[in-house]
Amino acid sequence: MNWYLAKIVFRIVCGNGEHTPQFDEQLRLLSAPSKDEAFRKAQQTGMKEEETFFNRKEQLVQWQFINVSELYRLSDLIDGAELYSRIEEKDDADQYIQVVHQKAESIIFSSSHQLLQLA
Repeated sequence: MNWYLAKIVFRIVCGNGEHTPQFDEQLRLLSAPSKDEAFRKAQQTGMKEEETFFNRKEQLVQWQFINVSELYRLSDLIDGAELYSRIEEKDDADQYIQVVHQKAESIIFSSSHQLLQLA
């Protein structure tokens, strides 16, 4: 068996879809004997996880599987290995940096909060 990293893409449609298009790109770790099988497995996962529900505003929300856009075989799982990289271009660098710091604080806060709940 080999390990693969697959990017599965969903489109999120809310209500009648008259909004800025939204896409969710998910990185999934898959075990498969071959690249073809890993690709099929990633597609099956995406199709299985399509979802339709109503949000708090009672608007229909649809998660539509688009496809598998990337697939990488992981030759070795080593500590600190880069699994994915994406270069972002933003109009406001300071705002982007602030958002990154806020996300980091959220991770730290939620981890410490979870530890407190276990005690």
